[in-house]
Amino acid sequence: MSANENGSHGAGDPLQPLLALEGVAEAAKAAQDAVFAVHWMGANLRGGSATAAEASVRAARASAGIDGADPEIPAEGAVSDPVLAGALRVAEATESMLPTWRRAPLQALAKIHVLAAADLVADPDQLGRPRSEPGVAHRLELLAQLTTGKTAVPGPILTAVVHGELLTLRAFGSADGVLARAAARLTMIATGLDPKALTVPEVACFRRDRKYRAAAEAFATGEPDGVREWLLFCCESFEAGAREAKSISDAAG
Repeated sequence: MSANENGSHGAGDPLQPLLALEGVAEAAKAAQDAVFAVHWMGANLRGGSATAAEASVRAARASAGIDGADPEIPAEGAVSDPVLAGALRVAEATESMLPTWRRAPLQALAKIHVLAAADLVADPDQLGRPRSEPGVAHRLELLAQLTTGKTAVPGPILTAVVHGELLTLRAFGSADGVLARAAARLTMIATGLDPKALTVPEVACFRRDRKYRAAAEAFATGEPDGVREWLLFCCESFEAGAREAKSISDAAG
């Protein structure tokens, strides 16, 4: 049973029980503290736009790399890898999609898929349309409820659940990995975990690809130990993403 399905059977906050899993609440706080520290760095207190811009590109490259693309952007000419091109399009549109994500996340997911999968599907009518298999629409609706106020768990936890659930669901049948990580990034911003989008947890996922995939598979089982493994991995990635942001900020001066 996934975290979302478990929540659908109970009253109150459906994700609150996740904070009782061993080490999860502490890991979430450590992740949030690490991200907040980046926002207090001098360059980022002055706006952080340079850090955010570089973080966005690194996040897109890492996300594409996880899905098998060459993450290098050509020095000259257009990006030819369809996965990388899609991830970069999504990254460019992230800020503009934030208001939609906050009020109508399913519309935002459809838009993400249109951008991410434009060069991957033969039939344009498939773009932005979730798979019609039983249960997909219901689980997407449950996820939308969580992102629009049905839970009050800390940002690291909700971000991890959005990420893991979309990886598990593979709701669109193409570009699902890029979509899941983009939705996680939007959640990271919307929850206040990383309001300026300065950090790059995607790089940590890329560098620890085997562990990332194993943890995602563990989450997909819905078993408490598997969900805990995923949540702890994500919190570690948020901390690593904060270190990546610090290096970007230091370089920017």
